[in-house]
Amino acid sequence: MLADEENRNQLNCKNSRWNTKEFYIYYACFFAVIPYMLKVTYDLSQSQHPNYPLYAPLLSEGWILGRPVDNSDLQYSHFRNNIPQLIALAAIHLFLSHLNRHYIRFPSLKFSFMLSFICIIFLYGSNTLKILIIVTTNFIIGRISQGSITNPIFTWIFNLCILFLNEYYNGYQFESIFGSSFAWLDQLEGIQSRWHVLFNFTILRLISFNMDYYWSFQREKEYVLDILTDKDRIQVPGDPRTDYGYLNFLAYVFYIPLLLCGPIVTYNDFLSQAIIFLMEITLHFLYVVAISKSKAWHGDSALELSMIGYFNLLIIWMKLLIPWRFFRLWSMADGIWVEENMVRCMSNNYSAQRFWKAWHRTFNRWTIRYIYLPLGGREKMVYNVWVVFTFVALWHDIELKMLAWGWLICLFLLPEIIASRIFSEKKYGNKPYYRYLCGLGAVGNILMMMIANLVGFSVGLDGVVDMLKGIFATTHGLLFLLSISVCLFMAVQIMFEIRESEKRRGDPKWKILNVKEKEVVEMSASSI
Repeated sequence: MLADEENRNQLNCKNSRWNTKEFYIYYACFFAVIPYMLKVTYDLSQSQHPNYPLYAPLLSEGWILGRPVDNSDLQYSHFRNNIPQLIALAAIHLFLSHLNRHYIRFPSLKFSFMLSFICIIFLYGSNTLKILIIVTTNFIIGRISQGSITNPIFTWIFNLCILFLNEYYNGYQFESIFGSSFAWLDQLEGIQSRWHVLFNFTILRLISFNMDYYWSFQREKEYVLDILTDKDRIQVPGDPRTDYGYLNFLAYVFYIPLLLCGPIVTYNDFLSQAIIFLMEITLHFLYVVAISKSKAWHGDSALELSMIGYFNLLIIWMKLLIPWRFFRLWSMADGIWVEENMVRCMSNNYSAQRFWKAWHRTFNRWTIRYIYLPLGGREKMVYNVWVVFTFVALWHDIELKMLAWGWLICLFLLPEIIASRIFSEKKYGNKPYYRYLCGLGAVGNILMMMIANLVGFSVGLDGVVDMLKGIFATTHGLLFLLSISVCLFMAVQIMFEIRESEKRRGDPKWKILNVKEKEVVEMSASSI
């Protein structure tokens, strides 16, 4: 008890506001506004709506109450349509893996690689040859360059070229490269014919392997540790003579549970939440993805346009969360720990900087380790943040709207960085108005982040321009913007209190996402 009280004092915990009159006002608004938001979006998804014929061709046959389902998102639909096959593949893989671990006892690394390679042939068919050529070339670059500065230079050049060439040549056809006599190989592409779409995750592993191999030659001390923590696993380099062989490389790159789209959130979260069913309900009753794809928003009010945008972002969050959870569960069931990736719900973010710590967290840490720090880290943040988000944008997809997204993120980070330094918590945190001042800034943050993410992942530049015109071109739109800002302000106060509650009870989530940036950089820098 005394230790808990001491920790509370060190963290400067504030008293709970959950039972105050101020927060009861917020609760009342929540109970009124959120159902209304759902109703507005549901009305847009009704067959009686004038714009329904414009997006109806994108809907598919559903299974809930006879309603069609909005399965028009290509990324999520590919996962959704193949869930039975993925479950069967995971079950077979785990059965054989545990059988070997407890009875056959074949060397685990070799066995893991053999299982993964069989699965890859099943998934990619003849395209496995192309993948092997690319990853082996990357390995040769690292093996030849070793501890030379040419290793990171050629590794980055090679993988960036692959990123562009995969997109430009649409995965390379055997017929177009070797002639018509090899066209039959193009018919043996496995169940995942567009292999290059998800190969971006493999590129991250290729860069990681060569960079860690390069840094292993610069290690200044020997590490003797019986038990490795999460931090140690990142920081402690392997032995360049024994730990970076070709088999280890292939086993890492092709580890099947994490091959397709990487790690996801916690196993406990996966068991405790029914988010797949929630996603199904959303896709059966709110057709915002189809509406945005067909741009069927003619005549919609500012409120309706905003709801299309908001629920698009919510669906993006769920469509990433679900497959990531599936593949992380698969990995953990196989005995491989993977860190949390999505720590907070999309709707529970108000800080642009902390948003990226909670969204695709492992990719965020990857960019810090392999791009942000080598380019100078904090000291050159004004410059290297543009390089970081340009790479992140191109890694997602080589499109103009993604570049616009990345550069908008950089621009929208600046107000928060500047304001947080001028109105620091250390200087103004005890002022009674500080929480409300932060709330106003957070509203601006949320609006800017929504704009950027709608540009990159939903309606594109044209769609956002149409939405902004619908809001700013009329008095009704401006009044709506004012009212939505008030609602966001109240939501932000709830978010503030959620974080204070996490701090009071010592929730690991608060510790993960509220470590000062300097500490994060120092921790990552020490591993380099």
